[in-house]
Order: sequence, then structure tokens, then C-alpha cells
Amino acid sequence: MKIKTHEDIEATIDQVFDAVTDFESFELAALRRGAEVRRVDTLAQPGQGMSWQAKFAHRGRQRVADINLEQFERPNQLRVWSKISGLTADVDVELVPLSRTRTRMTLSVDMRPKTIPARLLIQSLKLARTTMLRRFRKRVSEYAATIEARYKT
Repeated sequence: MKIKTHEDIEATIDQVFDAVTDFESFELAALRRGAEVRRVDTLAQPGQGMSWQAKFAHRGRQRVADINLEQFERPNQLRVWSKISGLTADVDVELVPLSRTRTRMTLSVDMRPKTIPARLLIQSLKLARTTMLRRFRKRVSEYAATIEARYKT
């Protein structure tokens, strides 16, 4: 199942890329929501090969997520691969400069089930696709607004 959206952000492409690759803030946000996040790699600088392991509770069960940064092409593209309980997901972030101070961020998520329970989850997501897509677009829009607010002069 693939979902995709884009947002135009009033910031330079470098500023947007810096915000999208601010992995420490994502780790802190997950920790605030009750997840345990542990960095698994030994890289000193952000780049391809970074990886994390996260543990969190979802729907009454403990889940473990393995997350790898597969592609890191400054300032245009970022690809993250993750595996959570029989479900793999590729998250692609593509940045395109529209002008010197405006950037289009395209975010796509491709989820593929590997087990029967994951297939059931994907099927239920497909049934609620309109609602899920609306929530997804709203969250991406809110995130784009926070990036704009961060870099407003």
C-alpha cells in the first residue's frame, strides 16, 4: 500500500533538508511519546547507514522497529527503511527547490506486509484509506508549518 503527499514550504532547500534530517529531535519526540529509541550504528555524521531500534506499545502489545537510513543525498533525497512486526515500510522524502526561498517536499510511504497479521492490518488500512490519507496529509502539513515557523526571518 502506497500513500503520497506533497507540501510547499517557505524555506530554502538546505533549511528543509536540515529539518528533515534532524534525527535527534525525532528521537526526543519518540521518547516523549513513551518509546525506547536506541541508535545502533557508530557513524559520527548523519548519513547513509544510520540505524535505530525502537520499542513501543501499540494496541496493547509491545512492538520492535528496526529503522535504517538507506539513502542520504543532500539536499534532494532521503530514504528510510523500517520493519515493524512483519510489516516493512519505505519512506521517501524528496525535496525540489521551487525558488530560492520555497521548497516542495514530497513524502511517500510504501508499506508491504510480510505476515498474515500484517496483511490484515494493511487490508483494514485500505478500507479506511480516505480517513487515513486525510490524517496523513494533515500531519505532513503541520510538520511543514513547523519547518516554516523555524526558519521565518
